[in-house]
Amino acid sequence: MIIEDASGPRELNIESISVDLVVVGGGLSGTCAAIAAARNGLKVTLVQDRPVLGGNASSEVRLWILGATSHGGNNNRWAREGGIINELLLENQFRNPGGNPVIFDTILQDWVSREENLTVLVNTSVFHAETNDNNIRTINAFNSQNSTMYHISGKFFADSSGDGVLAHLSGAAYRMGSEDTVEFDEPMAPGDDYGKLLGHSLYFYSKDVGKPVEYVAPEIALKDIPTLIPRYKNFNASEQGCSLWWIEWGGRLDTIHESEEIKTELQKVVYGVWNYIKNSGNFPEATNLALEWVGTIPGKRESRRAEGDYMLRQKDIVEQIEHIDNICHGGWSIDLHPADGVYGSEGGCNQYHAKGVFGIPYRCMYSRNIDNLFINGRLLSASHVAFGSTRVMATCSTVGQAIGTAASLCIEEGVKPRDLLQAERLNSLKCKLSEAGHYVPKYDSLSASNLATSAWLSVSSELLLQSLPHNGGWKKLSQSYAQLLPISPNQKNMLTVPVNVLDSTELKVEIRKAEKEQNHTPEMLVEQYSFPITKEDKEIVIPLQQGESGQYLFVCFMENTKVEVGLSNTLLTGLLSVKQGGLEKVSTTSRQEAPVGFGVDSFDFWVPERRPEGQNIAFESTQPLYEYSKKNLLMGALRPTSLPNAWAADFSDPKPTLFLEWPEGIRAQQLTIYLDCDYDHPLESVQYHHDDRVMPHLVHACKVVCNNLVIKSVLDNHQGLINVSLPDDELIKKLAIQLTNTQGHPVAVLGIRVQ
Repeated sequence: MIIEDASGPRELNIESISVDLVVVGGGLSGTCAAIAAARNGLKVTLVQDRPVLGGNASSEVRLWILGATSHGGNNNRWAREGGIINELLLENQFRNPGGNPVIFDTILQDWVSREENLTVLVNTSVFHAETNDNNIRTINAFNSQNSTMYHISGKFFADSSGDGVLAHLSGAAYRMGSEDTVEFDEPMAPGDDYGKLLGHSLYFYSKDVGKPVEYVAPEIALKDIPTLIPRYKNFNASEQGCSLWWIEWGGRLDTIHESEEIKTELQKVVYGVWNYIKNSGNFPEATNLALEWVGTIPGKRESRRAEGDYMLRQKDIVEQIEHIDNICHGGWSIDLHPADGVYGSEGGCNQYHAKGVFGIPYRCMYSRNIDNLFINGRLLSASHVAFGSTRVMATCSTVGQAIGTAASLCIEEGVKPRDLLQAERLNSLKCKLSEAGHYVPKYDSLSASNLATSAWLSVSSELLLQSLPHNGGWKKLSQSYAQLLPISPNQKNMLTVPVNVLDSTELKVEIRKAEKEQNHTPEMLVEQYSFPITKEDKEIVIPLQQGESGQYLFVCFMENTKVEVGLSNTLLTGLLSVKQGGLEKVSTTSRQEAPVGFGVDSFDFWVPERRPEGQNIAFESTQPLYEYSKKNLLMGALRPTSLPNAWAADFSDPKPTLFLEWPEGIRAQQLTIYLDCDYDHPLESVQYHHDDRVMPHLVHACKVVCNNLVIKSVLDNHQGLINVSLPDDELIKKLAIQLTNTQGHPVAVLGIRVQ
């Protein structure tokens, strides 16, 4: 029993914490920053003001995670974010095929609980910061659940709070709203008529309970939906509410200090919308639907944006400008929303895509005036226009991993964040990130600090890409369909493709490629052919020619409903097919037509189909198109870019194996095997269907033999990296890595590292 006598005012329970890095905000960007720093040896405290991690991806908001893949609706091939967010999404795909946001909460909880160096404080709100000499010294935070005040000091801080509470309290420079067009030469900068701030959205779920359900709306529910909401015709009861991202409002209010007012208005809208769906008589399919869940906090899009040493802008995205300090990538469209939201007469958004992914400079990730403050997630130093692309969660997560890794280097080197711009330190940062599976644009990390490069490397076989078997049926050309083929430099070849001709016709085939080698927008017409064909024709032969630099060619079979092309069920790293056309939820038309003077490009969309659709086109060529050589194991990007960048075993290899030998022996701690987890497939965390629980391109089983002894056996891998601890008490002279794809596709590896 505790008995407190009457006394004067009492103090709260106080706990003092001192760490290397304090991360404020436990959304995905903050979670990834905290995990990355902890994995690199820092003592980290993650402070989250909500009861669960994940922010907009959590069960409190339930927004699906998006990034550069854009649902597969743009021309960004193999663009999914790597590193920690990729681990989380692959794990979610495996554990959570139904897309339950509560299960995703538990995955995040598992991931942070694995890190011994990481302390997580949930339900804890930061309200004060002590700053002197342009450095944050201590923050104060209060946990309402355990009635504890925390005084947390750190060498470095990362504001991942979304609203930038630490940037505000510490005196960091920031801005809110849209710049004028002239500041950064941004033709897309909106005026007052469109609005200069993005609003909030509130989601709801419904559920089919198998019997009629009545609904009586609360008094607060919005009345007369058809009059007040111009886009009411877009309501679709079959989506059960969860895809209505455009139930958005608040862009003309202060999205921080008036957030509760925005939430209240959105609640009126949601309950009014559900009342309309249930009781208007226009949705008989909703008879058995019950309202299962309504969000209690809205998903925020925009508030403060901090100022770093550089502010990302429209041209960086559209022109894909290559900054020396690009350490992350983005690829979501420049996605601006009208400030009037659901009450406005305009469409829900205004999206314009670049022709490929863009880099994000490190200079955008730390405060320009607070020396020990990293700026993370949607607080990234960017203009309002560029923020329209960088704000999505998968992109924010990669920024978080970069910041957590940068903090570890700052501690190691005893320097400030800005000092990492020095060439050798910047290279170390890129190398650390790439080692962890994070994608650094235009960077080859395998040749750096990799003992595998000094080994004698051999493989059981190498695949020479010369054919794909016709074992997948036929594809009618009801729309234009193309095969991306990696072609080595200076090649002349003939490609034979099986066809089924339903009636005599003329089939047009175009060979296209991207202007920039690393892009996959086929805007350049290389050759054009026309083939008169009849029912007797069973194949066509297409000339292919590659220039001095290797890159993907698009073999485009133009729309013709009288012709079917043969398909292959074989899946191979760096090989896929695309169709000409848009995606309902992203690029709704087959072509992006840019307004004159808007500063963006016009081009065609060629997008993949999701499995189980989207087979490759069967073919046979007169000579190999591309060699999946062992040299790719030790060089190049750790994903397909302008070429596949992978080693693959021959189709007939019964036991694909890698061999590394060091005659004099080496001492090493870890082997890392980088695998193909299909970076082209968007892995939305909730609501979207994925045909595979485990990516079919992966190495699913692996046995590692060191000095003739088995040291690791993996039987059920579903992740993109396999890490193997090496014996540290002996010289390593031989490693053999036996690999298996249990789904029957060719074994492929993107890279190996020994360190």
